Amino acid sequence: MRAVVLNEYGSLDNLSLTDFADPVPGPQDIIVDVRATAVNYVDLVLISGKYQFKPDVPFIPGKGPAGIVKSVGSDVTDFAPGDRVVAMAEQGGYAGLTPIHRNNCYHLPDAMSFTDAASMALVYDTAWFSLVERGRFAEGESVLVLGASGGVGLAAVQLVRALGGHALAGIANPDKADLVRDAGAEAVIDLAADNLRESLRDQVFAVTDGRGADVVIDPLGDDIFDAAIRAVAWRGRMVVIGFAAGRIPSLKANYLLVKNIDVGGLQISDYRRRRPDLTAKCFEQIFSLYTAGKISALPTETRPIEDFRQALQDVQDRKIRGRIVLTQDD
Repeated sequence: MRAVVLNEYGSLDNLSLTDFADPVPGPQDIIVDVRATAVNYVDLVLISGKYQFKPDVPFIPGKGPAGIVKSVGSDVTDFAPGDRVVAMAEQGGYAGLTPIHRNNCYHLPDAMSFTDAASMALVYDTAWFSLVERGRFAEGESVLVLGASGGVGLAAVQLVRALGGHALAGIANPDKADLVRDAGAEAVIDLAADNLRESLRDQVFAVTDGRGADVVIDPLGDDIFDAAIRAVAWRGRMVVIGFAAGRIPSLKANYLLVKNIDVGGLQISDYRRRRPDLTAKCFEQIFSLYTAGKISALPTETRPIEDFRQALQDVQDRKIRGRIVLTQDD
């Protein structure tokens, strides 16, 4: 099969599209004939060697491919060749075929295309776990989504709206205000404003009648975390999902006590491994909301797998409004 292979950690130049051995399923595995895989920021972190885990090189990057089941292991009874699926693989999506444990494979609704499935994979389940599981969101609450113009951010804004909440979109680029409003944001919070420590809280209080945000989803960290925690409502929850802005922040614990707030984190790969039941519940609700027309795939640009390097570079340079999905020839 053809695959994008990383031969050495570091640069995108260390990737090549080449022939690679076809995977063989273990007893609990499914082999997916990949049709579409999204390009994710986390792919860049993995390629650089700075992710939480480092597969042995050479390996194939690419998370959450969608495609058709080609073969199944001897113990697999709930999937069969020909099934349309999304495979929540940690790696292997930039290939013609990818192996996946049956616990991490999900039947696609008939109405969902492979491109939509790949575009929604990783961002929607991360947003769901941030909001519903870790953030304990309740209908009617206000949710501040930081980095709202990114993939997870846009998915979170749509989910907040679909589940009956009020989405506040934190963005640094005003040119993307229309993007987050189209996703369902009721207010835009300027993360590039002067004196962010004060101005972020002032903006959030102004649109929440002085209460603050019940939930904050933070993929950014750095000074933005320090400012955003001051905008959390009494008994609010803040969920840390990344540090895309740079510095990993620290927190004085007395602040949690004074405001009766919770700060938690999300490493979604652990949920896929430790709680496949919750992951299945997550996808069941995502697919249901999609079928009902309450959420949709993010704005998506498709490119052939041959354009993988430029696609990764464009994501790294933040040139994309929405998602890039790499497609394979039938």
